[in-house]
Amino acid sequence: MRAIGGLWRWRHNPLRRRTDLVEAWLALAAIVLILAVAPLVGAAVGASAQSALQQSVQDQREARHEVVATVVKKAARNPLLDPDPETASGRDSHSRVVANWTAPDGTGQHGTVTAAIKSPAPGDHFTIWTDPHGRIVGRPLDGATATTHAVLAGFGAAVLAVGLVEGGRRLIVWRMVLRRYARWDRAWDKAGPDWGRTGAGS
Repeated sequence: MRAIGGLWRWRHNPLRRRTDLVEAWLALAAIVLILAVAPLVGAAVGASAQSALQQSVQDQREARHEVVATVVKKAARNPLLDPDPETASGRDSHSRVVANWTAPDGTGQHGTVTAAIKSPAPGDHFTIWTDPHGRIVGRPLDGATATTHAVLAGFGAAVLAVGLVEGGRRLIVWRMVLRRYARWDRAWDKAGPDWGRTGAGS
């Protein structure tokens, strides 16, 4: 912001360098891009993600079906799959069971599944999600979660746009400073042999 303010103060300043004005214009251009372009990028990415995710929600709702399964017995515990004691509390309400269920296409299915039952017993009923042929699938994505993901995608794209603009500005200013230092070094090299002599430069 100081560089932008300099655009006004340095208009008629005799000590003004051309690079000072370039740096100020760069800062002004970066602010305009951040305030105008970054929100548009975020909105465009968010809208695109929302459209794709809502289509995915619709597709999953059509392809995945909630069916009722019946517990046959509790599945034998596999030592290799035992949860970490520190994270076991999050899985206490789920159990591995052998169950039967009927697929949406009418075929009977049998297999080992995870049931949302803390202490399953034979004959207990629970719901699972399957494809049309009865194969176990995950719960379909819901609209609210899809919208949340789309908003996060849009926000991330806007932040990335801001980062790219500011990174580009800093890179250009850094190159300008390097060239300025190089000019100073050349000027000092020319003045070096005569520095401190009486009448130097006359």
